[in-house]
Amino acid sequence: METTTPPISFNPYLKRLGLRKRLKPNLSNLGRLQKAHVLQIPFENLDIHADVPIELDIQRIYQKVILNKRGGFCYELNGLFYELLLHLGYEVRRVSARVYSVEKGYSPEFDHMALIVTIENQEYLSDVGFGEFSFGPIALQCPSQQIDPRGLFHVDEHPDEYICISKDNEHAEKTPEYKFKPMARAFGDFHGMCQYQQDDPHSHFRAKPLISMATAKGRITLAGQELKIRRGQQVVVRKIENHSAFSKAAWKYFRLKVPPLIEERSATAMKA
Repeated sequence: METTTPPISFNPYLKRLGLRKRLKPNLSNLGRLQKAHVLQIPFENLDIHADVPIELDIQRIYQKVILNKRGGFCYELNGLFYELLLHLGYEVRRVSARVYSVEKGYSPEFDHMALIVTIENQEYLSDVGFGEFSFGPIALQCPSQQIDPRGLFHVDEHPDEYICISKDNEHAEKTPEYKFKPMARAFGDFHGMCQYQQDDPHSHFRAKPLISMATAKGRITLAGQELKIRRGQQVVVRKIENHSAFSKAAWKYFRLKVPPLIEERSATAMKA
């Protein structure tokens, strides 16, 4: 179990999650924490489009996400959640995940950060930084199928000691999400890919400004010139005409203030 000296105050963190007291480290409370996180803190890439460097510095991430009430991407959200779980007494480690896409197969190592939490000798995958994913922790039992409010998830062994997490799509077809080796990684191990996501023209995070967050019954996503609101099987799509409309939607649906400089940069990106 990795231990750190907490560099941050955790009461504001719990308050941001809508939780008023310290929770005992058990499976039920891990589920409460994970669900609250994905419902309260959005996944977003706005700093990349505002020329604000994202660094693997927990104090900076805490200032941004908790005190400034922003969101972030996986290294920020799961990096911060790792610190909270440690503080609450969980046995937790970071893992490097390789994300699957139909076009490219599995991405490079350290493309995504996820967490493994051990409770009563059982390991669980916990992830608050992967967009549309599970509300609760997934038991790492291979092979297994596990029902979550967000869908049916599969856990399978994969070649070369990987564990693969898959999810049924809308056609009930089993589709890989990502795979990982269950070995502990240091925060700094993700530095290279964190820089790639921000700087490389091929990074999908550079394509357009994005804010996305789960709701109890669906999801709200604001991406470039499109706002998509999904509730159950109903989907409403609205066009976002300009940066002003983007900023207004960011505040209305996420209570998020778009950072400076994104206005000048996003005008071109939102027309692409």
